Amino acid sequence: MFYTEDLVDELNALLRYDLDTTQQGVKVHKNADPAVIAATARLHDKGLITQKDGGYLTDLGREVAEHAQMALTILTSPVMV
Repeated sequence: MFYTEDLVDELNALLRYDLDTTQQGVKVHKNADPAVIAATARLHDKGLITQKDGGYLTDLGREVAEHAQMALTILTSPVMV
């Protein structure tokens, strides 16, 4: 299985969350990119965020967002040979 465009959009949406605090959410406005709106709605349907238009990370969402951030950090780090 490969990452689909929808999954990449969902991962990018999760990267918008500040993992240093649980007090800050995300609001996706109705005039945002349709792909972002759809990704956010899917994350809500999967139980990763509290609202269809963003809100806060659920406990599971926070865990997934942490993994997404870690993967991005690893994949964008300089190559060590």
